[in-house]
Amino acid sequence: MNLPTTLSLLAVMLALAAMPSASVGLVVTRSATLGFANGVAVSMGIVLGDLVFVALAILGMGFLAESLGAYFSLLKYAGGVYLIWLGISLIRSRPDVDTDLRQSSRMSLVSSFVAGFVLTLGDVKAILFYASLFPAFVDMTSLTVADIVGIVLVTICAVGGVKLIYAYSAQRIAQSLKKRKIQDLARKVVGCIILGVGAYLIVST
Repeated sequence: MNLPTTLSLLAVMLALAAMPSASVGLVVTRSATLGFANGVAVSMGIVLGDLVFVALAILGMGFLAESLGAYFSLLKYAGGVYLIWLGISLIRSRPDVDTDLRQSSRMSLVSSFVAGFVLTLGDVKAILFYASLFPAFVDMTSLTVADIVGIVLVTICAVGGVKLIYAYSAQRIAQSLKKRKIQDLARKVVGCIILGVGAYLIVST
């Protein structure tokens, strides 16, 4: 890909990554409640999930969306159940519980990464999305190593960059909410949103 093509693909993917979605909600929630590091972990999981789909799309394996449909449905259910559990935990949590969660940083980071990865893999249609997006910018029948590297880097920068901005912003907002009542209300509102996203993920499977 030449520079104009690369920049065009980057612009499109930045815009798509910035759109409100379940992944954005998960990044914001983990960053606001458990700290920026957890927002980064979720973002890394999301990026890895997207790279899996990018690889499948580049290899011309879009047909896996149908042949592995049942497998991805299970992942989608698992992701939905996890989000519901996370939402309920946020709604029922108290400030001291949040402190305990922050202290178990290693466990929460792994949990955040897995949550982002599983949530992303739950959207099997992403394979078809990437398979239809890339041909508009590069000749898929004559991909070079440089093209593949360019696509991977654009995906990492666009998806990862946008999610990190969401994570940082969520943490800053959470830090500005000093009053206990405001923190409690914000936690419950975010918990309800995540619970709803999890329920939707299961129902839409």
